[in-house]
Amino acid sequence: FDEIWWNSDRWLYRDGEKMDFDFNSLSCLSFLKRYKAEGVIPAKPEDVFKCVKPETGGLREKWDQNVKEVVVIETNVCVTRTTTPSAFMKIISPREFLDVVLIKQDKDGIIATMATNVEHPLCPPQPSYVRGQNHPCGCFCIPIPGEPCKTQLLSFFQTDLAGSLPQTVVDSFFPSSITGFYSNLSKAVVKLAA
Repeated sequence: FDEIWWNSDRWLYRDGEKMDFDFNSLSCLSFLKRYKAEGVIPAKPEDVFKCVKPETGGLREKWDQNVKEVVVIETNVCVTRTTTPSAFMKIISPREFLDVVLIKQDKDGIIATMATNVEHPLCPPQPSYVRGQNHPCGCFCIPIPGEPCKTQLLSFFQTDLAGSLPQTVVDSFFPSSITGFYSNLSKAVVKLAA
């Protein structure tokens, strides 16, 4: 993409011709909540990206308490299988997510991962995991002008955890998970990526 900027609840981006992404229309699945989070991480975008990059045996497995393992299933088009441990006092059993991931970097230094769920013949559902689905989601590492050692990290997602979870559990889990993600990432990027 050539340009990307935030305007109200819309990400606007351009890749040759003007395109536009509306956060509010991520999915027609109205029963799933959409989440958006942003924060400033005290590190360069490249170092932040090292910690969130979806790769087999990558740094994310070391710091993200909600990620047990990331495995790249196919490299021509990045297809990943991410497993999670049980969560929320073990009320949420282990999950697995299979996603196709696009990674892009623009000329201004913004590094983005954009993903959505996919089925793949090399990765059938595993019996010890509940197969959840990530609907269109993404993570943007945005340089902060004049502050080369800081990154604005913007993430958005709409996840179906699947299984038979009470909605109150899901509604309580995601906000605490997002807070933990940003807090743990801030610590990890200093320790692991720099």
